[in-house]
Amino acid sequence: MSGKSIRGSCLCGDVTFKLAPPFVFFQYCHCSRCRKTTGSDHAANLMVTMRQFQWTTGLDYVRRYELPEAKYFCHGFCRQCGSSLPWVTRSGKHVVVPAGAIDEGLYAAPEWNVYWGSRPGWARCVSDLPTADEARKS
Repeated sequence: MSGKSIRGSCLCGDVTFKLAPPFVFFQYCHCSRCRKTTGSDHAANLMVTMRQFQWTTGLDYVRRYELPEAKYFCHGFCRQCGSSLPWVTRSGKHVVVPAGAIDEGLYAAPEWNVYWGSRPGWARCVSDLPTADEARKS
């Protein structure tokens, strides 16, 4: 891997990785499978080639779940903490990286929304919602 690397990890820190831009894509995916794995209205995923990606620690903790009938879907996760992690495509040519797993250096923004028609009825554009610097107190 050459160029400036971007580092990422799982929640417990047992798995770490690095990748290098440019990205094949950076997108929000609203398909039902991505919604199930994230528990949100979309997944923020970017894709790089295998040459642009490297596991740095904890490869033994990395697990994957493949939905047999899904041509392009997989879910990578840490067996210790359950965090979403990058996963290698079935072709072995690319790695899909959950943007939320990146710790530093991500200066890109998503380029588009895919499977927009699959988004749930409650989904709202984040720019349309009020903002706060802290969680609400109950």
